[in-house]
Amino acid sequence: MSAAPVTPSTASTEAHAGAARRGTASRRPAAFSLRRVAALARAETLLLLRNGTALFNAVAISPLFVLFFSTISGTLGPDADPDVAGPLILQQLAAMSLLFVVYYNLTTTYVARRQELVLKRLLTGECSRPELLAAAAVPALLITAVQLVLGYAAVALLLAPPPLANPVLVVVALVLVTPTLVLLAAATSGVSRTVESAQLTTLPALAVLMVFSGVVAPAGGGGFDDVARFTPMHAVASLFRLGLTGTDADGAALALGETFAQAALPVAVLLAWLGLAWYAARRWMRWEPQR
Repeated sequence: MSAAPVTPSTASTEAHAGAARRGTASRRPAAFSLRRVAALARAETLLLLRNGTALFNAVAISPLFVLFFSTISGTLGPDADPDVAGPLILQQLAAMSLLFVVYYNLTTTYVARRQELVLKRLLTGECSRPELLAAAAVPALLITAVQLVLGYAAVALLLAPPPLANPVLVVVALVLVTPTLVLLAAATSGVSRTVESAQLTTLPALAVLMVFSGVVAPAGGGGFDDVARFTPMHAVASLFRLGLTGTDADGAALALGETFAQAALPVAVLLAWLGLAWYAARRWMRWEPQR
């Protein structure tokens, strides 16, 4: 659900290094600085904007995705309810965008930055490691946000506007899952020797997270569901369903307070995965090329 990953050229190193050296580069930063992240993120975003084809594909694919699946839903017969199909399509779009734009593309980006010594050079400046990870993630997060906004607009236009029973839960899902996937991308980049090998190292996580999300493949029932509810993308799908439609897994309508109660487990799952991803990134992320 994204354009081909945009990897930096060697020439872009100077742009990143220049942004990182603003201020006093002779000492380590004492705290996370939004100013430094913004400076680096600006350079990252410029790299994306220079690739017009990748940018167009990343933006255009969202309404095309909705158009394709809304057409399919219209051929399913009289039981194809637009009020049900729309939120389901948005859940699918969110899963695809988060996994491919954020997790997969960021994994390849971190590997490319490392192999071209961009990360090593930036660390000699005043930026900290969390700031470098956050800045590199900004373009991917912006693309994901644009895709979801355009997807919602396309669903509202082609099918029916989702009722948005509790939009707070949708925001909570995105706020918790995006840093989780950024950190997982950092961890996966550490076991990927090259950009090409990242296509293989990300495959197991993509397959497992997609299958257990519950929005792409039919639910397996029984033990499958018991395992799936403790995976991050299934938690995101649950929060999207509660936030968009205000219904439980069986389709029963819930009051506003009940949606918050139902959201307790998915939120706890995402918080646990955020902690695991943070540990994995600290354990496996590499900042210099592997020899």
